Amino acid sequence: MPQPPNTPSDKIHSEAFLSELMRRQLVLSTGCALAFLIALLGLPLVNYLAPAIMAKRVGGFTLAWLILGVLFFPYVWAISFHFIRRSLALEASEVKEARR
Repeated sequence: MPQPPNTPSDKIHSEAFLSELMRRQLVLSTGCALAFLIALLGLPLVNYLAPAIMAKRVGGFTLAWLILGVLFFPYVWAISFHFIRRSLALEASEVKEARR
């Protein structure tokens, strides 16, 4: 039996609804990718531009190795955690909006 127009199902599958959801997901993905690229490309750049600073010892490591070997992975995990949390929140808000 066909559903009457303007039901939540029609709204969820509308072009405007899907376009807005995809736009929000693109903004989130782009932000997370930029955060990752800043770390990935920034460390070699800082090593090149400020080798004396990156050669300083911190906790038994040079600063460069501390960032690369110890701090890089928690940073990537934080980006991943943020992405997953925000992505789920986006989907939940879109579902809530579609049910109105």
